[in-house]
Amino acid sequence: MAPASRATMRLELREHTLDNGLRVVLQPDASAPLVAVHVMYHVGSKNERAGRTGFAHLFEHLLFQGSEHVAKEQHFKLVQDAGGTLNGTTWFDRTNYFETLPANELDLGLWLESDRMGFFKPGITQEKLDNQREVVKNERRQSYENRPYGLAFETLLERAYDEGHPYRHPTIGYMPDIDAARLEDVHEFFDLHYGPNNATLVLVGDFDPREALDRVEAWFGEIPARPVAPRPDVPLPARGGERRALLPDRVQMPRVYLLYHSPRYADPDFEAVVTLNYLLADGNSSRFEKSLVYEKQMAADVTSFTWPTESAGMCFVVATARPGVAAADLETEVRDVIDDLLRGGVEEEEMEGARNRARRGLLNGRAGFGDRADAIAHAAVLRGDAGYVNDAFARYGAVARPDVERVAHTVFDPRGLTVLHVVPEEGAEGAEGPDATDAADTTEETP
Repeated sequence: MAPASRATMRLELREHTLDNGLRVVLQPDASAPLVAVHVMYHVGSKNERAGRTGFAHLFEHLLFQGSEHVAKEQHFKLVQDAGGTLNGTTWFDRTNYFETLPANELDLGLWLESDRMGFFKPGITQEKLDNQREVVKNERRQSYENRPYGLAFETLLERAYDEGHPYRHPTIGYMPDIDAARLEDVHEFFDLHYGPNNATLVLVGDFDPREALDRVEAWFGEIPARPVAPRPDVPLPARGGERRALLPDRVQMPRVYLLYHSPRYADPDFEAVVTLNYLLADGNSSRFEKSLVYEKQMAADVTSFTWPTESAGMCFVVATARPGVAAADLETEVRDVIDDLLRGGVEEEEMEGARNRARRGLLNGRAGFGDRADAIAHAAVLRGDAGYVNDAFARYGAVARPDVERVAHTVFDPRGLTVLHVVPEEGAEGAEGPDATDAADTTEETP
C-alpha cells in the first residue's frame, strides 16, 4: 500500500449498545434541519431456507403493512404527511428500513421503527400476506421477467454458484417459493431475525446526541432480545474452470456479462479492487471506455463494479454491443483489454486518476443524510466496524499501483470466471454456451 493520503473525511460517530443488544450509531450534523433514521437487520436472501427463496424480500414488504399500533398503510402516510420520505431494501446480507424527516419529527421515526421491531406479529394477517405475495409476484413479472436484460444477473449467479450456495438464488425469489410462503413462516422469520440484538440503528442529522440516545432508549429499550438464527455457511466458490451461459431475450443488442470471484467487503484488498474498477470503466480515459467505446466502437457502454458482499465477493464487467457487433466478438475485445492490463501493468498517471475517482465516488455517496446513514449501517453490519466510514477515504488514497496489479491477477483468473451472453431471440441460434433460465437483479426495494 502507498502511504496514506493526508486528505480525509471524518464524521463524528457516537456508538452505544442497549441492554437488549440493539447497536446504535449517532452522527450529529446540524447543517440542515433534518434527521435520517436507518434500521438495518443482519438478514437477507442468503438466510433463506430451501423452498423459501424471496422470503426476506416478501417480509420487507409485509413490514410496511402495519403492526400492533400502526394501521395498514399508515407508516407511509404518517411519514409523508410529516414531510418525510421512506423506503426499504433487501439484499443478500441485510435488510434495511429508513426515513428522512424534519428534525422535530425524530420521535415519529423512532416510534414507527420500534413498533414494527417489537410489535409486528399482532398486525399481520393472512389477507396481508396474500396481498403482498401478489405484489411481489407482479414486481418480478414487470421488473425482471418482462424487462430487457432483466433476468441476466439471476442467470449469471445460477451459473457461477453451485446448488445450495446462499448467493446462488435471486433476492426477488422464485415464483413457486413465493407462492409457498405461509403465515407461520412469517412469524418464525420475525422471531429468528428481527430482534433488537440482530439490528443496528443509525441516526444522522440535526439532534443533540444525548437527547437522541434518551429517545432511542425510550422507544427501543423495552423490546426484549430474542434468539438469533445461526449465520449460514457461505463457502468460497471453487475456481474449477470457466463457466458459460446463454440467455436469448427480447433485446435489440447483445450484452456480455463477466463475473469474477473477488475479495469481500471487509477484505483488506476490497479498496484495491474497487479502484481497479474505476481504472477500467469510469470516465473517457478509462481502459474500457477508451478502447471499446471510442477507438474500436465495439460497445455502446461498458461498466465494471464490485458488490460489497459480506461473504463471497463478486466483480463484474458488463458491456453492451453496438449494432452489428456479435456477443462473442465483444467478449473477445473485453478480455483483450483485461489481458493487456495483466501483461503490461498500470501506468502511474491512470492510477492517480482511478484513485481520485474512487474517492470522489465515496464523497458523493455520503453527501446526503440518508446516504450517509446507509453507509454507516453497512459498515457496522457487514464489516462489524461503523468507523470504516472514517477510514475509507484514506484507505482508497493509499491504494498503490502494485496493489491494483496484484489484485488484477488474482481476480481476473479465468478459472473463476462466469460468462453470460444475452442475445436477441432471433439471433440466438448457433451461439456458444448452454441455455440458461430465469434471472434477476439482487437488491429489492419496496415501492
